[in-house]
Amino acid sequence: MRQHLFLAAFRSLLFLFFILKIVADLNSDQQALLNFAARVPHGRKLNWNLINPLCTTWVGVSCNHNGSRVVAVHLPAIGLLGPIPNNTLGKLDALMILSLRSNNLNGSLPSDLLSLPSLGYLYLQHNKFSGNIPSFLSTQLTFLDLSFNFFTGSIPSSVQNQTHLTGLNLQNNSLTGLIPNLNLTRLNYLNLSNNNLNGSIPPALQKFPASAFVGNAMLCGKPLNLCPTTAPTPSSFPSFLPPPPEGTQRMGSKKKLSRGGIIALAAIGGSALLFFLLMFVFCCLKKKDSERSIAAKGKGVRSEKPSEDFGSGVQEAERNKLVFFEGCSYNFDLEDLLRASAEVLGKGSYGTTYKAILEEGTTVVVKRLKELVAGKRDFEHQMEIVGRLGQHPNLVPLRAYYFSKDEKLLVYDYMVSGSFSALLHGMLYPFFF
Repeated sequence: MRQHLFLAAFRSLLFLFFILKIVADLNSDQQALLNFAARVPHGRKLNWNLINPLCTTWVGVSCNHNGSRVVAVHLPAIGLLGPIPNNTLGKLDALMILSLRSNNLNGSLPSDLLSLPSLGYLYLQHNKFSGNIPSFLSTQLTFLDLSFNFFTGSIPSSVQNQTHLTGLNLQNNSLTGLIPNLNLTRLNYLNLSNNNLNGSIPPALQKFPASAFVGNAMLCGKPLNLCPTTAPTPSSFPSFLPPPPEGTQRMGSKKKLSRGGIIALAAIGGSALLFFLLMFVFCCLKKKDSERSIAAKGKGVRSEKPSEDFGSGVQEAERNKLVFFEGCSYNFDLEDLLRASAEVLGKGSYGTTYKAILEEGTTVVVKRLKELVAGKRDFEHQMEIVGRLGQHPNLVPLRAYYFSKDEKLLVYDYMVSGSFSALLHGMLYPFFF
């Protein structure tokens, strides 16, 4: 009897200890996020506070299945400004995904951030980070994107130990030095373009396309130009020949050229010089005519980027101008939509409707108004009216919209119950047949 009571008490203590640990860990994550928000200015107001539940209402924050730890933070393009403080995000030791891309973050990266034990996906592209890339990296790192920043120094040799790494993007920085021999079997995406790297491309990386290495003037080797072979130095040749004995001459030589030979050589040399001068002038004139022709064609032809599923008219300067309605809890930008996997749901007289699944798993419906012609002010006025109508309980609310001259997008919640048309015809079917 005493043994059973002891076991029951022991189990109760273990359970209590487990609950207290969960609460303590979640409180620690919550405090780390609050410290980050308090010390880093941001444009869009975050609803992070002690009143709202962390795992279900905080914008951009995701927890694990039992709500005990924060495992993902997505805050793209919300106007974050300044450096990432130490002992803030680096305290989230269960964090698996961090996306802070397209902000105005600067300074060096805290070493405690990249060395988080569970960190697998890190997206910090399109910021203003500088300094060296930390050499202490998480062993679970799967995808690292530090492109379009101001990082200097060399690529850390510790990247060679990232056996889980499938993607590495370091393009458009100021990195120098040699490329480490990244013989990683899982690596299937690499971009080191537009840096100051030098030397030869390691054999293990020669399988990647030339676009992964262009913009590094001192870089050579397959798939770029072959590295130059080492030529013999001038010191390896004799610097002089001994003079011939007096009264003798070398085979094939003459003591003196005749006056006629000198005149002939001068005529040949002058003709060759005149020929090359005429060829140079001809090439310059032809190049100038070609440039004029291209410029004349360019006035009547507008260059376009490759079309995407629902973003062919999106301009680069407008990629983050997605307008959200008040009360919307979504936290993504237009770049997320354009990168999402899309599935056509239907086509109407004004455009096509897509089901889009974003990288963090959020599913939305995107209506592409391809045939609609409207000015920006009229379009925004109509969107305000539609947004107010969406407050009706029987209508799907409009969550966001995008406007440009060539592209207009509407973003709605995805309804798993199907379309209104399917429900309507499904209800009427028994009465007509």
